[in-house]
Amino acid sequence: MSSTSTPLPGPQGASGSPGAAEPPAGPEAVPAPYTQPLAPGVSAYVQPDGGWCLNNAGFVTDGGRTLLIDTAPTVRRAELLRDAVAASGAPAPSLVVNTHHHGDHTYGNCVFAPDATIVGHAGCREQTLAVGPQLHAIWPWVEYGDVRITPATLTYTDELTVHIGDTEVRLIHPGPAHTVGDTIVWLPERRIVFTGDLVFNGGTPFIPFGSLSGSLAALDVLRDLDAETVVPGHGPVTDPGVYDTVERYFRYVEELARAGHASGHTPLEVAREADLGEFAALQESERLVGNLHRAYAELDGLPLGAPLDLPKVLGDMAEMNGGRPLACHA
Repeated sequence: MSSTSTPLPGPQGASGSPGAAEPPAGPEAVPAPYTQPLAPGVSAYVQPDGGWCLNNAGFVTDGGRTLLIDTAPTVRRAELLRDAVAASGAPAPSLVVNTHHHGDHTYGNCVFAPDATIVGHAGCREQTLAVGPQLHAIWPWVEYGDVRITPATLTYTDELTVHIGDTEVRLIHPGPAHTVGDTIVWLPERRIVFTGDLVFNGGTPFIPFGSLSGSLAALDVLRDLDAETVVPGHGPVTDPGVYDTVERYFRYVEELARAGHASGHTPLEVAREADLGEFAALQESERLVGNLHRAYAELDGLPLGAPLDLPKVLGDMAEMNGGRPLACHA
């Protein structure tokens, strides 16, 4: 992804976002975010409808300290998240954990720092700095507000445990999966897990920045935790049954990629001919071609998480979206 806010080229080489025509409707086109209590001191913050840039967050508090899990893609949405934390009676967050570097989960860091320390995997910090204002390059019409890229200042590599009062919060890196710097946030006593974008509920998984094989491995890590409540990166709060749907989708991508790669067809050609079957009901089906690009890279022997040609990937997704802009309601 571009590390500047210059719009990426569209599929015909025009300036603007991929497939630029008329920008889709903004935040008024989707339902308002809501706070969902999960256990004493633990809440999810859900942003419907879970599509592009409509991510989930969450917070853990003991009444004296608050840990926030992810932020939001715009200053306005991050301020709504801040207000929701305050409305719950919790103090302002002193820690913010980023589950990965994508702007929908990190742009709002600037609303909470410097009062809050930003925490993330070392790869999350590295990528946050490397890609900069990446969302501006994809959706230049979105009103982001005065976003200042604010990376993690406290990083870890494998696992880190934080205690909020009596609540243990384990941060676990599963290896390259959705991105190279993912964090699982696991509350063992509560049997609650915040997966970040390792899991989408009702939306198509998205792995061009990470790894197909690594995403399958990450599902094994999640299953081993034996959670009862799963807060996905996008979509409604759910249970571990969602892992099976995500795995079936990845196996489907794997099969398509092997056949298409062997026959010499491009990811776009394969995606256009694919029968989505049960996955046709998932939002953002255009992500299939982006996921195939990642699967092809692994079949070519590239390292897990190796950078792809993102303008090409995004352009192909716009083509799969009927030549229309990717629909972002942030």
